[in-house]
Amino acid sequence: MSNESLHRDPGSGLAAGPRARLRLARGVSPWLAPTATAAAVTALLTRRSPRWALAAAPLTALTGGMLWFFRDPGRVPGEGRLISPADGVVQSIDPWPDGRTRVAIFMSPLDVHVNRAPADGTVMSVEHVAGGFAPAFNKDSDKNERVVWHLDTALGDIELVQIAGAVARRIVPYLAAGAKVARGERIGLIRLGSRVDLYLPEGVAPAVTVGDRTVAGVTRLDHV
Repeated sequence: MSNESLHRDPGSGLAAGPRARLRLARGVSPWLAPTATAAAVTALLTRRSPRWALAAAPLTALTGGMLWFFRDPGRVPGEGRLISPADGVVQSIDPWPDGRTRVAIFMSPLDVHVNRAPADGTVMSVEHVAGGFAPAFNKDSDKNERVVWHLDTALGDIELVQIAGAVARRIVPYLAAGAKVARGERIGLIRLGSRVDLYLPEGVAPAVTVGDRTVAGVTRLDHV
């Protein structure tokens, strides 16, 4: 399954029409390649000895699971000034002291792990912050390893935080400061599960409630 299997507009990162097909997320090779290679080798060795099936079967299953975990489907951007940066479930909606509202989205290991830009704009900063690896649903996950994004948009500065969890210990940003970004464009990957927080600007009410499912690049987060 090739990263080029998705037909898209150059540079947009968005699906372009009915020919869009499933692709794999960028940044998964260090995990997927060794596992897939080991599965292929042990499968070939079963021709010499059936005992190799004891290794080939779980490795093949693991490779299949990783192909599913690291899928990167094409998306047509949804309506709204701000759209969801992540697939998952709204874990909490909290008013912030500065007037903003934090919408926290929990990503399980079964969700798509590619994150997307909530609005058109310019990447002002991408900052890696060292921290722990508490489960993403734990309140202490605010202190986890994370990448903090600031986007200059029509609504002003938008802060987005990718938070690593107990299993997801690697965040892979796709863009750097100064990059122009389109609403719904892929901006990075969190391997396996974790959490993504989006801070709605002061005066912008959330269009979701706790427990709602979100689709990255599609679900509207701001209330009309």
